[in-house]
Amino acid sequence: MSEAALTTSLYTLRCVNNFRFSPVVISDEVATAIREGRGVVALETTIVVHGLPSPINFDVARECEASVRKGGAIPATIGLLEGRVVVGLSESELNALADPGRHAAKFSSRDLGVALATGTDGATTVAGTITIARRVGISVMATGGLGGVHRDAHDTFDESADLTALSRTSAVVVASGVKSILDIGATLERLDTLGVPVVGYQTRQFPGFYLRDSGFSLDWSVASAEEAAATFLRHREFSSSGLLVANPVAAKKELDRAMHDAALDSALATVQLEGLSGKEVTPALLSEFARHTSGVSVQVNRDLVVANAELAGEIATSLALALA
Repeated sequence: MSEAALTTSLYTLRCVNNFRFSPVVISDEVATAIREGRGVVALETTIVVHGLPSPINFDVARECEASVRKGGAIPATIGLLEGRVVVGLSESELNALADPGRHAAKFSSRDLGVALATGTDGATTVAGTITIARRVGISVMATGGLGGVHRDAHDTFDESADLTALSRTSAVVVASGVKSILDIGATLERLDTLGVPVVGYQTRQFPGFYLRDSGFSLDWSVASAEEAAATFLRHREFSSSGLLVANPVAAKKELDRAMHDAALDSALATVQLEGLSGKEVTPALLSEFARHTSGVSVQVNRDLVVANAELAGEIATSLALALA
């Protein structure tokens, strides 16, 4: 057999062997909670691997898991390691995933199959996380901000896959709206078109991530986690889309509006000056926000995502009780 033929055969054998095993590994704690019908909350890993600097990223990951538990549910942090989806990453697995030497990628729902087939390590976005969550029977997810329509989308067609994933995945996503670097009005219009209901948590104003009020009002609001869970149960009787629960950052912790507006102008100018596009845009904008606010924006990000995790835990617990 030629060297080329031998290489091909070995590759084929490896692929066949890989398919003998499940591509999804669920931690014992998460698997038990799902089997017993308890509340479980899926947590993304993009914020840990790509979104926040070390060591804050690991602190936030631990705080989010603790907040989910405070809400009465079990946390399930999700990522891809060594050709497997891991639902319920351990601290050592999360550290391994975030190791700069691994060069872990960022995976949306479209990337999962290819990543698993090629054994590529990576963190999951909102879209990737809810796709995996629903596959294993988890209906609630917490994140910082949902992806949305970019400001220049009329030219670039740059729109986050989070929106379409939420339109076809029956899950509750708790988020502090979308980042103000995006086109918030266009994002809300797309969610409307895609049939995704947006309800404010104890508010009728759509939050703008760093700010409690983005300037856009909402048609619906829920007063409690129990009402959010009931809303989701009624919604899924008529639709296969998800539900976005918009939870604003606490009033005492939002970014000063004047500081926010100055940082936003600076961030947008930086992106235009450097000619950035696609996946390069959001990290550059957030980096400039952090620089311009001397790290205050990073603290706001931390505060809101931890609060969202706690609310998601409460919703998951209420959902489990309603289904018991």
